[in-house]
Amino acid sequence: MLDAAMTTFARFGYRKTSMAEVARAADISRPGLYFLFSSKELLFRAAVEQLLERDLAAVERVLSDTRRPLAERLATAFDQWAGRYTEPPARDIPQVVEAHPGLLGECAERAPRRFEELVTAALAEGPDATGQDPAGIARTLISASVGLKHQAPSHAFYTERLALAIRLLVR
Repeated sequence: MLDAAMTTFARFGYRKTSMAEVARAADISRPGLYFLFSSKELLFRAAVEQLLERDLAAVERVLSDTRRPLAERLATAFDQWAGRYTEPPARDIPQVVEAHPGLLGECAERAPRRFEELVTAALAEGPDATGQDPAGIARTLISASVGLKHQAPSHAFYTERLALAIRLLVR
């Protein structure tokens, strides 16, 4: 149901999405939806939190697989965190989330901070660590990812350019 809600919010935007539309998309009655979530704000927050927690869990799994080269793990982690949102219909999800940080409370700050911590730890602990500033490299890669996500005409463009940034910064 939360996946259907997130898809509906992404499609119509937060303000134009009605609980009736979410109920229809989730194949649940409107009273049933209100039984689970007393307001659209609570539903939106739960849908976003689930999405971010899933993304972070996937990033953590990818980065902890030390059998793979660090650059490959980073590319996959960034793809999970941002790259998969570069093509329709998923492209609209970050836009609706980023447009309403006030509705999300601490979650809007906690998830990106956790992503940065995971990337920093992978850079610091990786066999390729060169003594460079892992936090600085992580923040630079995140900045590159954000810029690429907003200008990417395709998923392939995002992944190719991000791989280049990783090769330049990670030895």
